[in-house]
Amino acid sequence: MSDRVRLGLVGAGVAAQAIHLPVIHRQTDLFEVTAVCDPSPRARAAVADRCGIGASGRHDRFEELLDGGNVDAVLVLTSGSHGRICAQAAAVGLPVFCEKPLAYTLAEADALTAIPSRLAVGYMKLYDSAFQRALDALDGAQPFRSVEVTVLHPSARAQLRHLELVPSDEVPTDTRVALEAETEQLLELALGSVSPMIRHLYAWRLLGSIVHDLALVRVLAGDPVRCLHAEAWPVDDPDSLTIDCLLPDDVHLSIHWHYLAAYPMYTEEVRVHHGSGSVQVVFPSPYLSAAPTIVQVVDEVGARARTRRFESSGSSFETELLAFHDLVTAGTPTAAGVAEGRADIVTCQRIIRRFAEIRSLPVGGEAASA
Repeated sequence: MSDRVRLGLVGAGVAAQAIHLPVIHRQTDLFEVTAVCDPSPRARAAVADRCGIGASGRHDRFEELLDGGNVDAVLVLTSGSHGRICAQAAAVGLPVFCEKPLAYTLAEADALTAIPSRLAVGYMKLYDSAFQRALDALDGAQPFRSVEVTVLHPSARAQLRHLELVPSDEVPTDTRVALEAETEQLLELALGSVSPMIRHLYAWRLLGSIVHDLALVRVLAGDPVRCLHAEAWPVDDPDSLTIDCLLPDDVHLSIHWHYLAAYPMYTEEVRVHHGSGSVQVVFPSPYLSAAPTIVQVVDEVGARARTRRFESSGSSFETELLAFHDLVTAGTPTAAGVAEGRADIVTCQRIIRRFAEIRSLPVGGEAASA
C-alpha cells in the first residue's frame, strides 16, 4: 500500500463535515476520500461534491461501498451503534476508524474481538497535547484520591451555529424503519425490556457522551471496578446525571453531566487530586477548532505553593487521524481499540444497572450481569 490511504466515509453528517473532512483536506498527501455512504441523498451529495467523488463512489448502503473495492480503510462516522458496520469492514480486511461508541452491546464488541482487525475508536481527547502535559504532571504523583468530571453540554444547534453545514434530508422510509428496528434490537439485548427513558440515558447520555470521559479516566487512573451511585433528573425527562464509581486502588470517580440547551459555552473539566497537588484539564467544544484545551497544575516547589498553566497546541483530531494512518500503513496500535471500547460498554451497563436499582426499576439483558 502506498502512504496515501483511500478512505471510505460512512456517514456524511456533522462529524464528517465539521470535523474529519477539514483534517483530511489538510493531509492530502496521506489521505484521499474515494467513497461516501449515507442514506440521506442531500448530505451524501454535499460530501461527495466536496471531495470530488463521482457517481460510482456514492452509496446509500454500506454493502455497496464495500463491494466497490475502491478504499483502503473506512471511517465510520454515523450516530448510534457501530458494531455491525465495523465487523463487516473487518471481515474483508479493511482497517476501521470508528467514532464513539464502538457499539451498544458486548455481543457486538465480542464479535469484533473474534475477527483479526485493525480498529481505532475515536477518543480524540487522548491525543490532546494539553492532556499529555497533564499526564506528565501526574507522573509519579501518588496516591491519587479522586478524579472529578464536570460536563456542561449546550445543544448541538448552539455548538454548530458558526459552521456552514449541509443538513441531512429525509431518509427513505424503508431504510429509516430498518435502522430503528436494528437499534431497538440492540438496546433490548443490552438492557432488556426497559423504559424509553433508560434506553435514552444509556444510548445517548452514557455511550453518546460520557464515554469520552471514561476514556480519559482509564488513562489517568484505570477503569471503574464498581458503580456506587447513579442518579438522573428531572425524573421523567432527565437532562442531568451524577455518577460515583470506585476506581482501582480505592480512588473515587465522580461525574456530573448536565445538558443545558441554552448554556453559552460547552465545558468539560477533568480534575485529579493526589497527595501533593491537583491537575485540572478543561476541554472546549470539539467544534471550535481554534479553542485551546487548558491545563492547570497545582503543586509545591521549595516549600512554596506553585500554580502552572499550559495550553494545547495543534488539533487533537488531526493527531488522532495521523495515528490512524500509522495503524493502516504500519499496523501501529492507536490509543484506543476494541478492548477499550468494550470496557466502556461494561462501565455504562454497570452505571445504568445501578441507576435502575436505585429507582427500583427493572433492567435485564447484558446489563443485568455487567
